[in-house]
Amino acid sequence: MIQPISRMGNPVLREVAQNISKEYLLTDEFCQLLVDMKDSMDHYGGIGIAAPQIGVSLQVALIELMGFNRYGQEVNLPLTTFINPTLTSLDEDLQGFWEGCLSVPNLRGYVERPRKIQVNYWNEQGEPQQLIAEGFLATVLQHELDHLFGILYVDRIKDTKLFSFQEEYDSFIQNPKALE
Repeated sequence: MIQPISRMGNPVLREVAQNISKEYLLTDEFCQLLVDMKDSMDHYGGIGIAAPQIGVSLQVALIELMGFNRYGQEVNLPLTTFINPTLTSLDEDLQGFWEGCLSVPNLRGYVERPRKIQVNYWNEQGEPQQLIAEGFLATVLQHELDHLFGILYVDRIKDTKLFSFQEEYDSFIQNPKALE
């Protein structure tokens, strides 16, 4: 069922979400949470969603990223569930992308993050998994998993001149020829 999105200012987005037990993974409540997250992500047009974004303070995020992104890069990650994730940076080099968020609607901000990361997590069956990602996928993972630790992308913007309403981003930043 589609759930409302918690927006910036809602305290649930600033909490460190609780770890999930393997026993909880077997419950109907957890299965329904995953359905609600997927339905909400699809309805609102996201490529990822974390449980706190629908008001549930648990360590679970979904990401589905298939095809070409706005930077012309092909990224293919089928729907993946990340439970109790830990993230490790594998590269000191940073990369920057203009990020947006369902919880911070109609805004974009330029954020630099580690270029290559490793995520250890459980899948829906509680089996340990590992994913090494770089490029845009690494940024998406870091963005979504930040939600599980009470962090929004706006907290990571170093230069507030690189923070924009979506409409202005579309007109002037993504299309600099509009200024000519």
